[in-house]
Amino acid sequence: METPLEEALEVMVATFYKYSCKEGDKLKINKAEMRELLLNELPVFVKGKIDERGFEYLMKKLDENGDEELDFQEYAVFLALTASLCDEFFQECSDVSNRKM
Repeated sequence: METPLEEALEVMVATFYKYSCKEGDKLKINKAEMRELLLNELPVFVKGKIDERGFEYLMKKLDENGDEELDFQEYAVFLALTASLCDEFFQECSDVSNRKM
């Protein structure tokens, strides 16, 4: 039986290949694929729409080798940054609720 963390890792890897296999290089996510991933897999984070300037900035920062696509390592950095932002958000929420006590 898989642990929750093992299941989460499996989902993260499977999600990468779900979108990278749509067109072009099957081992990379292009901009269209990343846009679709964000809209479908993180709809609450993007609030149902993509800010184009923010999206272009995100892709540029994540695309370490400058090929305008994200390989798995670059995608993993995206996931790590997203997880870190979630952690900060929940810490702030916890701080606010602790102050109310």
